[in-house]
Amino acid sequence: MRRAIFSVLVHNEYGVVTRISGLFTRRGFNITSFTGEETDDPKISRITIVAEGDERELSQIKSQVEKLVDVIKVVELDAKASVQRELALIKVRTDDVNRTEVFQIVETFRGKIIDIESESVIVELTGDVSKVKAFLNLMKRYGIIEIVRTGGIALQRGKESIYDAPEPDKTPAKEEIQ
Repeated sequence: MRRAIFSVLVHNEYGVVTRISGLFTRRGFNITSFTGEETDDPKISRITIVAEGDERELSQIKSQVEKLVDVIKVVELDAKASVQRELALIKVRTDDVNRTEVFQIVETFRGKIIDIESESVIVELTGDVSKVKAFLNLMKRYGIIEIVRTGGIALQRGKESIYDAPEPDKTPAKEEIQ
């Protein structure tokens, strides 16, 4: 089983996310993470899809997403040659005894305390998936009240961009024309 990161440029139109997620549902593909937002061009959005599967499944995911009408381009990012991040907000149970210890761990992970109450703190943490998981494992002993995570986002390193990659051929296959 391999983890793949797909960067997808789409037309910023109503229903695009529904069509992409519907494809995953119909085909039985598993999405680990799905995030998206408008780019610097308000007519285009960029979606990052993280999926796990064998080589055949991951190849099919790319191929099937490329066929969707609203999709401009799909690029699989090289995990070793890209910068990947995730944002997590974690509400942790604290008291007078363990609060300092929690603060020290947050500082070690370069997180931020963004809210403090008498019995809890909310931590903002940004990093790769392994960093977020490691932090969550440490916080379990204090008591995690609630977690929300953005899912993965990524950019390829270097001067090239998704705009430099060749666009897929959108010519319908014979079976699609009928």
